[in-house]
Parts: sequence; structure tokens; C-alpha cells
Amino acid sequence: MTDFFLAVMDPNLPFFRYALLTGLFASIPFGVIGTFVVVRKISYIAGAIAHCVLGGIGLGLYLEKAVGITWFGPMQGAVLVALLAAVILALVSRHARQREDSVIGALWAVGMATGLLFIAKTPGYVDPMSYLFGNILLVSQSDFLFVLVLDVVVVVLVWLFYNSFLAVCFDEEFARLRGVKTGWIYLLLLCLAALTIVLLVRVVGIVMVIALLTIPASIAGNFSKNILQMMLFSTSLCALFVVLGLGISYDLDLPSGPVIIIIAAIVYLLVLLGGKLRKKFAVVPK
Repeated sequence: MTDFFLAVMDPNLPFFRYALLTGLFASIPFGVIGTFVVVRKISYIAGAIAHCVLGGIGLGLYLEKAVGITWFGPMQGAVLVALLAAVILALVSRHARQREDSVIGALWAVGMATGLLFIAKTPGYVDPMSYLFGNILLVSQSDFLFVLVLDVVVVVLVWLFYNSFLAVCFDEEFARLRGVKTGWIYLLLLCLAALTIVLLVRVVGIVMVIALLTIPASIAGNFSKNILQMMLFSTSLCALFVVLGLGISYDLDLPSGPVIIIIAAIVYLLVLLGGKLRKKFAVVPK
């Protein structure tokens, strides 16, 4: 870990600083939106959105390198497709007669296939592995600024609609009876999850997005008395996992995304095991 922090302080290695700062700032929406995803139990929908993101990344790369549209890159394409997938899934969930799981599976596969086709037709060599499994060390200054903008959007919207999100997550039918437009609130929640997933793709990749979106929130749920506490604990855990993952991956020369996920999974298993042992050896009052 010491070598990693020395590298972060090295003025000749700015990408280490961008990686660390991106991971820390992205932890805020990870913790906040991850809490809503866990409480609302929509991780399967978030997974479908995550895999659709590859279609947007491929589209952005193709337009940027093959067509010459320099202002539309992989991140912009990822945001566009993620939001489109969120809208489709929200509409399917509310109105379509088709089986929701079938539509989710179709979007999951089509998004991945479309992205790979665009990448295949993009001039030059593009390594899809960095998008599938993440490489936070490839974050540039423009990517970091883009993350900051998305951070602000997510946090402001959650602050404005916090009570409505709680109502939709815990008792949607009661909220509807009280006049809350649950359809629009649910759509907004999915769109915020989509924006957060775009941030996660840079950190741990498409394949492992759901783990970092849900594991910290699931751990935090074991120690929280309310949703705000759960969000704060989850955000702190995300930041901790990112820092530890970057440091350990640097020392051991391993890819950072998988290391971050492994650390999160180990902590989650330890928490579950600790809970089981505590219940087993708890003294029952007579």
C-alpha cells in the first residue's frame, strides 16, 4: 500500500491520482443508489442495464473513431444507452404484457451483442476486456470531470425526491393511494441507477457491476437503523474497497477491478458468518 500512495503522489503519474479520485467520488452514488437497489430488490434490472451499457460504449467508440464525431465518446454512448434501457425496463415493468424476465434477458443479450459488433467495426484495436472487467487506471482527466458531473446529478435528484424514493421502495401501493406518481418515481430511480452503473463500469467493468452496487449496501444493512445510515455506511465501504483494491492490485501487479470485488465479497462473507455465529452463541434470557 505504501508504494501505491507514493505512486499517487508522483507528479509524473497523474493517472494514479485520477484513478483514486474517481473511485472515491464515484463511491457516493454507489452507496446511495446501491442502497435503493438493494431495498427495492431490483438488482436483476440493474444487471440488465449494466450489460446494455456495452452497446453504448461500442456505439461511442465507433462514432468517435470511424465517423469522426469526437464529442460523442464511449462514456456519452454508455449514458445514452443506459438511460434508454432504464426507460424500456420501466415501461415493461408497468405496462407490457410480456414476461418481464424475458424482456430483461433479451435486453441483456442484445446490448452485449450490439456493443461487440460496434467494437469489431471500429478502426484500430479496441480491447473489450477493459470495459467488461474494468480498468480504473485508464481514467483520464475528462472522464474524471464527467464522473463529477454525474455525481452532482445523482446526489441532487436523490436529495429532491428522497421521500418519494422511500415510499416507492417500501410501500409502493400505499404511496400510490397517497397521490405519489409512483410510475415516474420508479422511472427516475432506474435512470439514476443507470447513471451510477455507467460510473461503475469504469471502476470494475460491466461483468462485476452488480457486485459493487449491491455488496456494500448489503453489508451496511446489517449495521444500520435507517436508510440514511445505510447510505453513509455503504458509501464508506465502497470508498474503502476501492482504495484497498487499488493498493493491493498495485503491490501484487493484479487487475484492480477483480481485486476490489474479491475484497468486498470477503468482507460480506465475514459479516454473514459473524451474524450466524452471534445468533448461534447468543444467550437467550430466561
